[in-house]
Parts: sequence; C-alpha cells; structure tokens
Amino acid sequence: MIRFLFFTALLAASDVPPPGVNPQTYLIGPEDVLAVHVWKEPEVSCRVPVRPDGRISLPLLNDVPAAGLTPTELARRLSVELKKYLTEADVTVVVEQVNSKKFYVMGEVSRAGAYPLLAATSVLQALSAAGGFRDFANTKRIYVLKGSGPSQRRLPFDYKAVVQGKKPEQNVLLEHGDTIVVP
Repeated sequence: MIRFLFFTALLAASDVPPPGVNPQTYLIGPEDVLAVHVWKEPEVSCRVPVRPDGRISLPLLNDVPAAGLTPTELARRLSVELKKYLTEADVTVVVEQVNSKKFYVMGEVSRAGAYPLLAATSVLQALSAAGGFRDFANTKRIYVLKGSGPSQRRLPFDYKAVVQGKKPEQNVLLEHGDTIVVP
C-alpha cells in the first residue's frame, strides 16, 4: 500500500507545472516542454518540446506556432484546430519545464549557474536563489550584465546599500539572459 501511495504521489507531482508559471501570463518559448492534454483523447494527448522555431507538432496537427502564446491561448488555438478532426476538443496545456527564459549567477555565491526566469525576479531574489554569498564575496562590487554585444550594460549592485534601503533602484528586475557577477 505504501508503495502504491508513493508512486501515485510521484505521478501526481509530475503533472504539476513549475512554481510561478501562470497559464494566463507566462509566454511559451523555444525549448520549453509542454504537456498537452485533450479530454477523452489519450492518443492525441502528449508531452511535447517547443522546437527552436517556436512550433510544436501533435498527432493530427503538424506545425502549430506556440512561442509567444500563453498556455491558455495555445490551448484555445489547439482546440479550434482539433475540432476539424474531433467532435469535442477540450484542451489543456501545462508548461512542464521552463527552458526558454534564464538568468545566470556567477562568482562567489553558493550555487552559481543558470536559473529559470519564471516570474518577475529582482537581483536580491536571484542572489537568494543562488544560496547567498561565499565567505570572500565582495558584496560592494556586484554587478548585473544586461543585454549582449555592443548594447550590453553593466549595472552596479551594492548589496549592503540595497538591503539598508539606501539604493533600492539598484535592485532591478532581471530579464532573460541577464548575468549577476559576484566578485
């Protein structure tokens, strides 16, 4: 009985979207992984990656644009397209993995690396997600790299001043591709 409950819990957990993904506001992007469920149609329901061109392929439907749509919008679009082949097409789309939007934290933090950008995230929140600072981190010389190439900007971030409320404007919201450097 315990094994059954354990495996049931594992299966149920696999259908839960990543925390912070709002189906009405999150914009699907390339490399995200979606679970498409068509009610009473298990042959059409599937787990599908969004290709680099922003499209997905499903049984009965070939290339369907997905990038730039919310899960709710994509579900509506798929429902309309599937009604050409099915009498009922009640579709649900869940983002299982967010792979298209990331920010990076590097340097003297506990867990440097890439992190999914699921919702509005400030520099302080990102540093917290990275596990905080190591012993020799220079918290007065942190900076955020925004953009890339010739238009890249380097924004200063003084941790102590931000936490004390002296420079709240430095606690900017991160965008896809931003990098926080902790020397």
